[in-house]
Amino acid sequence: MTLPSDAFRLTAIRAHEPLRTYHPRRSPLSQDREDSLERLWPLFGFSVHDDEHPYPTTPDGLLDTVALFGRAAPLVVEIGSGMGETTAAMAAADPGRDYLALEAHLPGIASLLGFVGQAGLTNVRVGHGDALDLLRRVVAPESLDAVHVYFPDPWPKNKHHKRRLIQPMHVDLLRSRLRVGGTLHCATDWLDYAEQMRDVLEADPDMESSGLVARPAHRPVTKFEQRGLDLGHAVHDVIARRIR
Repeated sequence: MTLPSDAFRLTAIRAHEPLRTYHPRRSPLSQDREDSLERLWPLFGFSVHDDEHPYPTTPDGLLDTVALFGRAAPLVVEIGSGMGETTAAMAAADPGRDYLALEAHLPGIASLLGFVGQAGLTNVRVGHGDALDLLRRVVAPESLDAVHVYFPDPWPKNKHHKRRLIQPMHVDLLRSRLRVGGTLHCATDWLDYAEQMRDVLEADPDMESSGLVARPAHRPVTKFEQRGLDLGHAVHDVIARRIR
């Protein structure tokens, strides 16, 4: 596999997905993160949009998770893993499941790879690119144990709310990839987005929603989240289970 770069086609949005649900960001990499990419990307990373060095697929063109992880295990997808500390901590505490972290921003990927290397984790893989595109094209229906969406871009302006990740058209896709009994776990520190998450998930007849709840013990507090808490921001989680 080749090393990812900002030249990768992260802007490739398919005709059925005209609006980006994340802010494109660029920032320099520290030497430690450069080193993590150099050493660990070939072992644990792949690009969602790299046709020259593709991720493993089954004969019918779906993501081959057994080849990707080297075993068959329940799969958790995290959309927007940020700097990776939550993904690494949850994967370390949950060795019986595999974690596929999908992130569009290179510094976060490098950071997560560093955590994976430091902890010696074998149940984490990192995809660089558009998570919805990967889920739509190559992730089999009813194949996921859980989807995590922690602190997605809030798109705070009213005119941008249509870009938010948690809305009916995207939840339809996420639900379809969950097994019956699988969970969609969301968290945000924007109250109006939390209320939107709650309303969208409660309106889905095939999902059973918790409503707005406090952070469960199994979800670690991220550094980003802690900064918000220190500033007095309220954080809300919504956990929905596919019931049919």
